[in-house]
Amino acid sequence: MKWNLRLVAAQRDIWKASELQRMLADAGLTISAGKMSGLWSGQPVTIRLDDLDVICDVLNCTPADLLIPEPDKAAARRPDADASASPAAAAAGQEPIVRRHVGRLQPPR
Repeated sequence: MKWNLRLVAAQRDIWKASELQRMLADAGLTISAGKMSGLWSGQPVTIRLDDLDVICDVLNCTPADLLIPEPDKAAARRPDADASASPAAAAAGQEPIVRRHVGRLQPPR
């Protein structure tokens, strides 16, 4: 997902993080300067849904305006079926040989 806060804020003539921070505080959401900096200029790893509600209310937008899907990035994270094959087998067009591990089934006593 791409975090789109700055663009949504700019579309509403909000150009400074401190201005949005003040507006959020007026709406009951107090955000530290560090967290606001991360929301404004970064790609936050997490965001509380309660906070997202207030941000959307203040900016008069929806979560879909702030979070833009990036399906290419999601597809890149999927394990590739051919990645587990050896390079030589992949070059020859062969399926990888799957060998069963024979050994202990339980830990030692």
